[in-house]
Amino acid sequence: MITGTQIRGARAMTGMSIEELAAASGLSAKIISALEQGEGSGEPQAFLAAKHALEAAGIIFIASGNHDEGGPGVRLKARGNGDDGLRPEELNATNDD
Repeated sequence: MITGTQIRGARAMTGMSIEELAAASGLSAKIISALEQGEGSGEPQAFLAAKHALEAAGIIFIASGNHDEGGPGVRLKARGNGDDGLRPEELNATNDD
């Protein structure tokens, strides 16, 4: 299960407002606020809806103890921009900047 702190951190990392996360997850802004403040422990479906919305926005949730000895956390998925540059064999005088 994810924590309210992870939801708050993930939302900050994606730049989403509470209202944007509420719309993306199908929850109310009041429920999102309650989850972030740790008041939603009895609503596993709400945590799951918020988790799925944030994962769709590029968040990876890290469980406690998954990496090193740290606690639960969040990170952004690597975002490739599709521009890997030119391979050495493709370099020539016309594309030498």
